[in-house]
Amino acid sequence: MNIEPIAVFHSPFNSKFGIPKQSGIVGALKGEIVFLPAYRNPDALRGLEAFDYLWLIWEFSANRHHANSLMVRPPRLGGNEKVGVFASRSPFRPNGLGLSSVKIETIEWETSRGPIIHVLGADLMDGTPIYDIKPYITYADAHVDARSGFVDRHQWKRLDVVIGSEAQDFLLSHGFDAARIDELKSILAEDPRPQYQDDPDKIYGMPFSGIDVHFRVKGNVLTVLAV
Repeated sequence: MNIEPIAVFHSPFNSKFGIPKQSGIVGALKGEIVFLPAYRNPDALRGLEAFDYLWLIWEFSANRHHANSLMVRPPRLGGNEKVGVFASRSPFRPNGLGLSSVKIETIEWETSRGPIIHVLGADLMDGTPIYDIKPYITYADAHVDARSGFVDRHQWKRLDVVIGSEAQDFLLSHGFDAARIDELKSILAEDPRPQYQDDPDKIYGMPFSGIDVHFRVKGNVLTVLAV
């Protein structure tokens, strides 16, 4: 089967570093779905306004190679323990396809780029090709009592994020309002670092919405040093 993209995703992330490790965990993170010319017909979206969530099927397009091992090291396990690739959501998979559930914020039906779906909570990089969109249906897609394997046994610990006054002023002067700063803090709280790294003196850089955010993590506190 040959598949072709139907749309492109746009987000504040122009690199993989810092992207939330799952959809939905940073619920305020904004993104947009822009259709390719062949699909810029509002009829293709008719009825979608009655749904709250979507499933996106997309490509890990920034990965230069697919899985060369059937075992992976999930971040939830600290990057040290291995599980089978099909028992994980690793981005390194035989076919490099991703699946994400995102919330519909609003739909613009008529723009110069055709209809645009604005969504919240996505875990996609800017420029990611989307291959299909399906509505999320609670009676079939939600299984509230389901087991989640190793995820149930390893609670993810969020970091406390501190942004100094100088960095805060820089963000405000570059178009970041309070809501956008809270969005950035929520992303940083998920700990963007590779899970095998825990050097309190190392300074990390994360591109976000056209700026570079530099931070350091000591214990459970992430401090933004400069932007």
